[in-house]
Amino acid sequence: MKYQPVIGMEVHIELSTNSKMFCGCSADFFGVAPNTHVCPICLGMPGTLPVINQKAVEYTIMTGLALNCEIQPRNVFARKNYFYPDLPKGYQISQYELPLCLNGYVDIDPNESGERKRIRVRRVHLEEDTGKLTHVNGHSLVDLNRAGVPLLEIVTEADLNSAEEAWAYVSKLRQLVRYLGVSTGDMEKGAMRCEVNLSLTDPNTGEWGTKVEIKNLNSFRSVRNSIEYEIQRQIEVLEAGGKIEQVTMGWDENRQRTVLQRVKEGDTGYRYFPEPDLPPLDLDPAWIEMIKANLPELPDTKQARYLQDLGLSAKEASVLTDDRATAAYFDRVVEAASGSKLVTPKLISNWFAGELFRLLGESGTEISAVKIEPAQFVALIEAVTVNAINQSAGKKVFGVMFETGRSPQEIIKELGLEQISDEGALETIARQVIAANPDPVAQFKGGKEGIINFLVGQVMRATRGKANPKLAEEVLRKALQD
Repeated sequence: MKYQPVIGMEVHIELSTNSKMFCGCSADFFGVAPNTHVCPICLGMPGTLPVINQKAVEYTIMTGLALNCEIQPRNVFARKNYFYPDLPKGYQISQYELPLCLNGYVDIDPNESGERKRIRVRRVHLEEDTGKLTHVNGHSLVDLNRAGVPLLEIVTEADLNSAEEAWAYVSKLRQLVRYLGVSTGDMEKGAMRCEVNLSLTDPNTGEWGTKVEIKNLNSFRSVRNSIEYEIQRQIEVLEAGGKIEQVTMGWDENRQRTVLQRVKEGDTGYRYFPEPDLPPLDLDPAWIEMIKANLPELPDTKQARYLQDLGLSAKEASVLTDDRATAAYFDRVVEAASGSKLVTPKLISNWFAGELFRLLGESGTEISAVKIEPAQFVALIEAVTVNAINQSAGKKVFGVMFETGRSPQEIIKELGLEQISDEGALETIARQVIAANPDPVAQFKGGKEGIINFLVGQVMRATRGKANPKLAEEVLRKALQD
């Protein structure tokens, strides 16, 4: 590519607190009747005073720590002044010069190759969300239920160079906030919104092009598609001898293209100044250390543990740690198998990737609702490993366990699935199969080795699938030598 894309991102994440950022109104606004979770403070009525939500500050610190940021003991809220119908006060309480978190980073693996790229995080700051506008039949309706909900803004340096890297970065952020429990990260519900700052650089000169902002991207697909489109648009403008202007673009999902919204304003257009109704926020270092000590094991650390301690592959570790609830259930099953010499983390991973994920997908069940107790999960794998039941029967038993939560021993007995591993009983059946199939027997004795699979299949059929396949083949080969 003649031009190198240079991309920085601003991601806004709604925090899952019970109340709003500066008042006691419920922060749960999704699906609620318009303008019902409001009060004089979040409506911006004259004479009202904001009060900082401590839980929102705690969640911000947790996120900053997970992003390897420096937590600032002293920070200040500021007024960001602009006028828009969904902003009841005429300004937004945000942070500017002294934010909560600075100078962090996050590592991504956009190609899933094991080669990670570090994306620097410039700042993480806390602010309040705006209301929501709905445009119907030429009218604009304002719903202020969302106004004042705690909002986290994470700003990167311009370290991203492709749509794939941006996709991987946003996916990583969502994974982190879900692990921390500070946000749902549901883009389809507006809990996570992205803005992209994109320019093209000439690799030969190193000169940066003019920055264009793409606003309010609310899905992973729109992040990737808008970046791909905007890169191509800017290339075409430059190749035609044109000039890129510093503007704010929106993404038209229907037309799959960026569209002009307005000429970009600089930060000076917002006339930031310290919020006079809120004093500087001085954080107790001991409180920050307590928050740090209580952080859960994060995905990268968990993946490293799965690789080093459990002997899983990078792909297995990545899949199992993608979701915190999945990883937690896997850890419980591994712990339940700690006393078993037969059930390894690798075997457990195989059952997760195979039967468990298949049944979860088919039933639409969340992993937190799985009825199989870890000890019963281990007992089933042991039953298959010691050939008490075969693999096919094991899958059938697992399906019943998934539906009912019953023990594998009870289901195996009820369904009559115990595997026949008695050599004497299998020898009798093998001789019956040999007597009933003279032509295949002759072919085998004539050197057609593959016909043994047919004969084993006849033994399995005669035993209704209960025979130990490996032992059945051994018995057959021995009987065929007579």
